[in-house]
Amino acid sequence: MVLFDGVCNLCNGTVLFLIDRDPEARLRFAALQSQRAAALLAPYGVVPKEEPDSFLLLEDGKLYERSTAALRVARKLSGPWKWLYVFIVIPRPLRDFVYRVVARNRYRWFGREAQCRIPTPELRARFLPETTP
Repeated sequence: MVLFDGVCNLCNGTVLFLIDRDPEARLRFAALQSQRAAALLAPYGVVPKEEPDSFLLLEDGKLYERSTAALRVARKLSGPWKWLYVFIVIPRPLRDFVYRVVARNRYRWFGREAQCRIPTPELRARFLPETTP
């Protein structure tokens, strides 16, 4: 489960990039601004911020964030993208420093939407419903 900033253009573009490179549809997605994300994160003691600064990965009952989440997602992709996981050997503080620089500037560099995008009917199956059942 990939949890992302639903109003960030960079994040939305990244989700579409991931969907295109995940032909087995192993990844599922939810916006951090959704009630669903809040419910998924509650057991981890994480409350999504109004302006999230990270993308998160829930995998096998563990929560990963920032560069570690991005690299763990990359290794699930088809083609050469999975090889990005080799960067996991770089110390996390250094990886996360670069991640934070991009995260801090993403709205300025890539823009933002007023609200989360609604996926097309073809993509809707890859996203969890906004609210919990």
